[in-house]
Amino acid sequence: MYERILVPTDGSDAVGPAVAHAIDLAKTYDAELHVLNAVNLEPAAFENGSTVVDRLEKAGRDATDAVTERAESEGLDRVTADVTNGEPHTAILDYTADNDIDLVVMGTHGRTGLDRHLLGSVTEKAVRTADAPVLTVRKPDSDDAES
Repeated sequence: MYERILVPTDGSDAVGPAVAHAIDLAKTYDAELHVLNAVNLEPAAFENGSTVVDRLEKAGRDATDAVTERAESEGLDRVTADVTNGEPHTAILDYTADNDIDLVVMGTHGRTGLDRHLLGSVTEKAVRTADAPVLTVRKPDSDDAES
């Protein structure tokens, strides 16, 4: 059913449950797992030049490396990681098209109301515009995790 699964990561805790789902699905379907971090360098370029850009790229590599290591430790041997530049939702859509991704598994931060509208949602934009199916996985509230 799935041959190539993409899990975008920003390195936050909210991505953890999505990573677990993506790894489980990749094992179940013997699929390739693709890990992507999108660094939006345009705003950073106006701040302290290459220092900020270097830190953002390193954080992106650290985030993708952590997911790759977890996937490999759970027995996946076909894991591809990439750090790319661009608006995150656009980078995810481009990567999905360029790599013939069958399923995108994304975490949500669980923001609601004004926060979601002011900050925007990469996941929401991907869900609305992706050609491939997008599975969203919400990080449980701390109250939910204890139940």
